[in-house]
Amino acid sequence: MRLRPAAILPALLLAGCSRPVVVHLPPDQPARAARMLEAVKRYGQPGDWLVIRGTHGTDDFVSAVTNAPFSHAAVLDLERGQVIEAEGKGLLASSLEDFTGRAQRLLLIRPEWADQPGARAEAVAKARSLVGAKYDFTGLVGINNPDRYYCSELAVAVYGKRVDRKRDHIPPVIPPEQLFYWGEVVWDSGPVPPSGS
Repeated sequence: MRLRPAAILPALLLAGCSRPVVVHLPPDQPARAARMLEAVKRYGQPGDWLVIRGTHGTDDFVSAVTNAPFSHAAVLDLERGQVIEAEGKGLLASSLEDFTGRAQRLLLIRPEWADQPGARAEAVAKARSLVGAKYDFTGLVGINNPDRYYCSELAVAVYGKRVDRKRDHIPPVIPPEQLFYWGEVVWDSGPVPPSGS
C-alpha cells in the first residue's frame, strides 16, 4: 500500500498534537543555559553530539512532525568552544554559549564510534571541513544528497567509514530524537517543568 503525499501531511500534523507544538524558553533560561554550558564543558568530549529542543520555528516544526521532545543536533568541537551544526542557511560553526542559550533542553550523547582510535579528531575535522556546505532539505524525506546535510545526518556522517548504515541499522532519515540509539546519553538537562510547578 502506498500513501499519497496528501494523506501523509495530515497524519504528520496529527502526530504532533500529542505534545506541545510551540515551546518557549523558560523564565529561568539564563540559569538553565549556564548549567548546560558548564555540564558540556565538564562531561563533553570532542565529537560528542549535542541534541536539543530549540525554540525557533523550525524546531517547533521538527518536533511536531517527529512527535519528539528534541528538534536539533550538532557536533561538539570542545577545544574551540563551538558546535558544528546544519541549519536552513547551511552548515556553520556556532559558539557553544550561543547553542546552549537557545536550548530549552539538552542531551549530551557520546557516539558509539567515538572511542575508536583517532575517531574524535577525525569527526571534528570532518565537521569543520563541511562548514559552508548547503542544508539537505530533501534528506529530511529520505532523498539524501551526498554533498548536503541536515543536523542529525551531519552528526552521523562525520564518523565516516566507521559507520555502516546496514550493520548499524541507520534509517534513511535520522530524527535528532533517535541519535541516542547510536550512542550513550552522558548528561541530560531534564525537561522544563510545566508553568506553575
